[in-house]
Amino acid sequence: MKSIRPIVFYIPITILILSVIWSLIDVDAFFSYANTLNTQILDNFGSLFAYAVFGFFLSCIWIFFSPIGNIKIGGKDAIPLLSHWNWFAITLCTTIATGILFWGMAEPMFHLYDSGGRGLDPNSNAARQFSLISLFMHWALSPYAIYTVASLTFALSIYNLGKGSTLAGPLSVLFGKIPQIITDILDALILLSLVLGMSASLGTGLLLLSGGISNLTGIASSPFLLAIIAGLIVVTVLISSITGLTKGIRILSDINVKFFFALSIFIFIFGPSLETISEGTAALLGYAQEFIPRSLLLNASEGRIWENSWIIFYWANWLAWAPVTAMFLGKIARGYTVRAFITINLIIPSLFSIAWMSILGVYAMNINRDNGNILKQSLDSNGIESVAFTALEYLPLGAILIIALLGLSFISYVTAADSNSEAIRMICQKENDGNDQNDKQTRRFAIIIKIIWISLIGIASWVMTSYSGIDGVRMLSNLGGFPALFIIIALNIILLKLSFNPKLLQQNSNEKTHQSLNENIL
Repeated sequence: MKSIRPIVFYIPITILILSVIWSLIDVDAFFSYANTLNTQILDNFGSLFAYAVFGFFLSCIWIFFSPIGNIKIGGKDAIPLLSHWNWFAITLCTTIATGILFWGMAEPMFHLYDSGGRGLDPNSNAARQFSLISLFMHWALSPYAIYTVASLTFALSIYNLGKGSTLAGPLSVLFGKIPQIITDILDALILLSLVLGMSASLGTGLLLLSGGISNLTGIASSPFLLAIIAGLIVVTVLISSITGLTKGIRILSDINVKFFFALSIFIFIFGPSLETISEGTAALLGYAQEFIPRSLLLNASEGRIWENSWIIFYWANWLAWAPVTAMFLGKIARGYTVRAFITINLIIPSLFSIAWMSILGVYAMNINRDNGNILKQSLDSNGIESVAFTALEYLPLGAILIIALLGLSFISYVTAADSNSEAIRMICQKENDGNDQNDKQTRRFAIIIKIIWISLIGIASWVMTSYSGIDGVRMLSNLGGFPALFIIIALNIILLKLSFNPKLLQQNSNEKTHQSLNENIL
């Protein structure tokens, strides 16, 4: 217990435990309060979410072409920790991999029939284009800009400025030495954001997995089924993170991304290939034209209902993960230039997402159009979790693909949660003093910390999805993303400050320190 940072550990865990207990005692009152709080955040800060994320993207463009673009993370003699492929795979799987599985075919079924007050005829060609542009908007440049700004700031702070791996490190660039009490409160805040974001993403995974099991077995999705799935995921994450069987997360990330490519190529070949190319290209041009208006919420729907349900929901979800995930992504970037960092963390994942969403989106819309709106009916009758599996039934080897997608969905969340469970542990514990006995005790207690947090995340996710479905996921995302919003804004300001003072980043790397850091991460 002496190794625990009390404020960091106890404040967020108390909030989460009390929330879970309240939801179990009086679920209606809990959701009523959570919904009210969620509405207040959206009404009062929705525009700030949008403007900030657009600003993060602009910052990435500036940094790419700025004088610090050629600076190597860790100093000129730093050796890369990962190959380009492993780096890309881990980046993709640690950020939004679970989401693209869940939403790739399901999200178009919403946009085809609800164009956010634009007056488009349901299921029309115009609605199809609107759907694809929306997918690009929600899954390409903007979300990756959030992660890129935050993780690049941490990378430069850790390796080039010699700061610690906590949030106080980069913040000291702006404010100087930060009192320990402030550091602890800030770390408690980002930890709370992360566990809410992880709970939301696990909720998405629970819905997707329960939908696949229902498709294969006919067993209806229920709180009991969701509890079993949540339990299996929690146990797998704990085994993975405690035993180190995944060698960091390189093996799982490699499997994930290779399957992503295999699945998308298979659907492209056996699906509507020519339509995918033509509609995807047209949507890409539309995305370029609409990127700024949509990013700034111009021409929003009445009451901004559509934008709150989609754009702000997504931004909040990415933001909730960003501070802690950024610590991890920053640490694995040693040995590459700033420009390479932006390429791997922003440009290439965005291009992958555009290709993925084009292939899955056009395929799903064609299946829906050619089979009497079958996917829309599945959405309305069986929930959002059923859409992808219903669509896969129309492909060759559909049953095998469904089983494979179930497995990949399971692995995808475990991959992301694995890296973040270690980040949670690092935030909650003090660094050991080098004493062997203390080090052994610290490692033992690290296991307890992971068990506590991963279990609570599983319980919170189960409660929200069981009693509120996708609306519960949205609420968790918004609640988690709100405090993280201000933290990422601060990190963005720090990154811009560094871009105008490149000499600050020229110091040599400390190989001994970096080697110790890297052994802890991978």
